[in-house]
Amino acid sequence: MTAIKLMFKKVSQEQLFMGSVLLVNGGNYLYNLLLGRLLGPAAFSEAALLVTLLLVLSFLGMTFQLAAAKFAVIFSGTEWNIFKNITYRQASIVGLALGIIIIACSKPLQYLFNTESHWMFVVFGVGVPIYFFMSVNRGAYQGRQEFGKLSITYQTEMWSRLLLTMALLFLLDIEPGTLVALGIFLSFLFGLFPSDSTSISFTESRKLEPESAKRVSQFIWLTACYEFTQIIINNSDVLLVKHYFEPMEAGLYASLALIGRVVYFVAWMFVMLLLPVVVQKQKDGEPTAPILFKYVSYIGLLSAAIVVVCYIFPELIITLMFGDSYIAMSSLLWQYALATSLFAISNIFAYYFLSLDHYVPVILSGILGLSQIVLVVLYHESLESVVHMQLIAMTLLLVVQLVYFANKELRSKSVAEN
Repeated sequence: MTAIKLMFKKVSQEQLFMGSVLLVNGGNYLYNLLLGRLLGPAAFSEAALLVTLLLVLSFLGMTFQLAAAKFAVIFSGTEWNIFKNITYRQASIVGLALGIIIIACSKPLQYLFNTESHWMFVVFGVGVPIYFFMSVNRGAYQGRQEFGKLSITYQTEMWSRLLLTMALLFLLDIEPGTLVALGIFLSFLFGLFPSDSTSISFTESRKLEPESAKRVSQFIWLTACYEFTQIIINNSDVLLVKHYFEPMEAGLYASLALIGRVVYFVAWMFVMLLLPVVVQKQKDGEPTAPILFKYVSYIGLLSAAIVVVCYIFPELIITLMFGDSYIAMSSLLWQYALATSLFAISNIFAYYFLSLDHYVPVILSGILGLSQIVLVVLYHESLESVVHMQLIAMTLLLVVQLVYFANKELRSKSVAEN
């Protein structure tokens, strides 16, 4: 026991968080793999749809989380308390409004995505307000770099979703999509622990100083726009495939997307660490580019390794993860992994710019995100063509981010020399 305690004392909170994120990603993968094997391709497409819808909604949840993370670094004392109360209230209102809209549109959503029942959307809608509240809670921990508590919130959400969903599937004879939605809803409740919400007042009447309020407003709008473009880029393919293709093909594609996106989910760990560090260094007047290079090199090496493994052992990977019924996707695995890798690297650049309040990358990402949708809408003769359209869009996105960064650095050096 003494040796274990000494080992944990030597582990920094950042290292603990990185290990926790890897465990959470592993648990989420196990969750999806079990669903894929238990439900089969057609029913799994509905479970994957719910996860994708959650990721789509997360552009707003993550906006509140990143805002809380950034201004937890900048604000302190009374100013932080005012900001925190306002943010919790706004997030709860937005979450409640979106939840009501999803519930009201449950039957049109059933028709749009060819699902077996509309109740999966009703249950999912009930959980949306809790998800937004949970996002602000996580942002406060992220900004204060309390990565231990932040890790626990992700662990409680992941383990409860995995265990409760599996239990519900075995115990209840209800349409699978609704059971998966119920598991997601319950996991949000567990994800609220530990909570930083004990001192919250939803009736907060005090306001931020005009200059601070303007800064917060600009960051929230900028972040919301950027997060929306990232969600479009990362999830529009699954939604479009669910719309254009039969349930069997949509389920096969969902398995491909799940395996190929492992790079993106691991890259998110570095994004969570990147933002508060860059904001703090900018506040202290220190150079920020070395932090960017550090994380880009990590993701670059990881991405290259995953793409090579997917190229050499595609059938083995798909068979081990989902079974023989998904083997038709083996030839596309390395190509999808490459597209996701390009997106993950460009994403590190994008959040770096976002931390520094740069607007141009948001506009460029939005244009390229829409171009991916247009390309898939125009060219979706087969699942192979869908993957190829994403490769084109992601290559363009990364090139644009690199050119913008290089131009920005050259300008900074020119100003410094003059």
